[in-house]
Amino acid sequence: MAAFKTLPSRPLGRNGPLVPRLGLGLMGASGTYGPSPSDEERFALLDEAYRRGEQFWDTADKYGDSEALLGKWFAANAEKRKDIFLATKFGIKPIKTSPGYAIDSSPEYCRECIERSLTRLGLPFVDLYYVHRLDKITPIEKTMEVMVALKNAGKIKYIGLSECSAESLRRAHAVHPIACVQVEYSLICTEIESPKRRLLEVARELGVAIVCYSPMANGFLTGTIRSRADVTKPGDFRGILPWLKEENIQKNVAVLDRIAEIAKNNGVTLPQLALAWLLAQGDDVFPLPGSSNIHRLNQNLQSLEVALSAEDEQAMRRIAGEMVGERFQELTGYAFGDTPALES
Repeated sequence: MAAFKTLPSRPLGRNGPLVPRLGLGLMGASGTYGPSPSDEERFALLDEAYRRGEQFWDTADKYGDSEALLGKWFAANAEKRKDIFLATKFGIKPIKTSPGYAIDSSPEYCRECIERSLTRLGLPFVDLYYVHRLDKITPIEKTMEVMVALKNAGKIKYIGLSECSAESLRRAHAVHPIACVQVEYSLICTEIESPKRRLLEVARELGVAIVCYSPMANGFLTGTIRSRADVTKPGDFRGILPWLKEENIQKNVAVLDRIAEIAKNNGVTLPQLALAWLLAQGDDVFPLPGSSNIHRLNQNLQSLEVALSAEDEQAMRRIAGEMVGERFQELTGYAFGDTPALES
């Protein structure tokens, strides 16, 4: 695959493929924050992303009709498939009982999921396949064994992990090189940097790239969420996020307003500054902002042109440290997931 020329690109992991610094997260385009846009609107978004060179696309089997929608787009744009670096994921299984999903990173489920994903996408392979979550039952070595088999069979090209622990990453990487780890990382969510977690440290030691999901903190860093009313509409799950709980939201809006002043002083928007902050954390960091409309897509791309001073970067980090409310993923029980040891 050729490097993309229209956007700044970097290797996705040591000796990895060149991909754009900004990816396109497609979870939000399939109904996560409310009703999905029409197919026509979403096709227009994909067309514009392709035209602008934002050709590192990220989906998952859990993201509503996202894979099926992409399948329609690829069917209509077969000649463009070679230019798209496409990632999808498995490991979050829908179930009928509460909470509506289970985590399954077993080899058997992996094999089932890749076949279903490829069918929905109408493709013979995906470029990057992630273990979306680790189930705390299956040793990571067993999951990796089947992932390597899928690579050898030509169904996937690169292997990724999402929301894993540093130790799980190290064990997985010992089986086969991991291209990247996808983890929540934003101006207001920096747990990956924690000395307790050591995930950023170990990823850099191993030459594994960091792909940042929720770089806009589920939309909070856009500056458009000002009250509980903004996240309690039908179909919008964000009302459960600790940062946006009744007891926290006004304190946190006040924190963001101070960061927005830094953005204003730099002549950019708050979301552009937030993305520029992530980009400034290193060339191995790839933010994955979700977009459901072309205006937001183009605004995100402009963040690549923002020059952030060291003083502003540190000031933003210091102010963001005043946010209150824990990280939502901690409530799920699968944050920075570990797996049991492989029995000999």
